[in-house]
Amino acid sequence: MLGDRWRITGWKFAATLALLPVVSLAVWQVMYPGPYDSKCIRYQAWKLGIPLLTEDQGLETMVADSHRESLVIGKTEADLTKRFGYVTPMSRASEYYKFCYRTSGRPMQPALMLRNSNWMVLMKDGRAEDLVLLKGC
Repeated sequence: MLGDRWRITGWKFAATLALLPVVSLAVWQVMYPGPYDSKCIRYQAWKLGIPLLTEDQGLETMVADSHRESLVIGKTEADLTKRFGYVTPMSRASEYYKFCYRTSGRPMQPALMLRNSNWMVLMKDGRAEDLVLLKGC
């Protein structure tokens, strides 16, 4: 009799453990529906390299992410291309972004744009040194 009760209790415990991550993810998704919320589960997965957002959606959501620099700083141009799909050299950027770059106080430092987004990456010695949002410059 005690063995049967233990099996039922053990089964309930195992089921609860199995459902706990699913329920947690569902609650997370309800609390932060995104996709343009930096706490959204899809954005967090995108940061880890799981493509639940497009690169452009991820770059837009980076605006609200207080830890966005960790995706860029220290990376080479090849690393950035691999992570974001492509980068745009400043010579091929729009006139607006070129103006922002020239008036940034560091117009001689090499720079790239992440895709066609508002994000400029300043490079030093072949590695990303700073991430700058070019909006309203």
